[in-house]
Amino acid sequence: MKLRKLGQTNMYVTPVGLGCMGFSHAYGVAEDKQKAIETIQKAYDLGYNFFDTAECYTGINVDGSINYNEEIVGEALKDVRDKVVIATKFGVVHKGDHLEFDSSPETIRRSIEGSLKKLQTDYIDLYYQHRIDPQVEPEVVAGVMKELIEEGKIKAWGISEVNEDYLRRAHAVCPVTAIQNRYSMMTTWHEHLFDVCEELGITYVAFSPMANGLLSGQFTDQSAFGKGDFRNNMPQYQKEGYKKAEKLLNLLKELSEKKHCTMAQLSLAWMMCKKDFIVPIPGSRKLERIEENFNAANIELTPDEIKVIDDLIHSIDFDVFGGH
Repeated sequence: MKLRKLGQTNMYVTPVGLGCMGFSHAYGVAEDKQKAIETIQKAYDLGYNFFDTAECYTGINVDGSINYNEEIVGEALKDVRDKVVIATKFGVVHKGDHLEFDSSPETIRRSIEGSLKKLQTDYIDLYYQHRIDPQVEPEVVAGVMKELIEEGKIKAWGISEVNEDYLRRAHAVCPVTAIQNRYSMMTTWHEHLFDVCEELGITYVAFSPMANGLLSGQFTDQSAFGKGDFRNNMPQYQKEGYKKAEKLLNLLKELSEKKHCTMAQLSLAWMMCKKDFIVPIPGSRKLERIEENFNAANIELTPDEIKVIDDLIHSIDFDVFGGH
């Protein structure tokens, strides 16, 4: 399996990374901490070397205590720290039904120290600004990142849910290694950033690469999710959204049977075969799904096969999912 270079650094990651958010955040009650740790360790044994977490990924354990995702990732990988690439994020606080953004230099400084402690490490490989803070200019954030790199606290930095103007301004101060934006067959509105990534030598890390599981073919608009699971309110799991996706799901089913792979694997292979600087980071609590996702990197799609999918995607109005 050929590794993919992270931006202009000397770090190389597996073509599929592991999004660790779901172990403690957004999908109902947090996974048992020890079980989550063991699953991440088994993912490493399978071959994964790229693990994604964030300061704000927290959940509630069965006993009511707070489950910190960074602590799970840190504990799981502490014995192989020099063999893995760990990405985490700063700048977002969950406030009930909304997010608050704070990328002030003072907050970044507090955040990095907290993340280093939870991750049980003295450096972070890839440190993302989790969301753009409208109160802080990109040059200011990039300046702090430059300082953290010089201090050895981070190796590289990135920005999540970024636009082109912000990216270029930040990159001019301190080179950006990766962006992490939403990207899947149903959420393609950031594809215009591909040219920018290619020009500047930036990796595109794709989160929600299977539209929060819908493209796996395992769920429908009738699927029931547990209390606290974000999918309960996601548009693709509502009647209108699912109806729009049905043609795509049918095509994926047909193509996956021809390619002798799963729909989930086809969804991941579609983006990896498009550009060699795209790295999807699907997440799962189930080891069999984690292994299935990892092996998607071995599936080759031809330009014609990709075009068939793209032609259908571009004929469907997916604005219901928040595109712009």
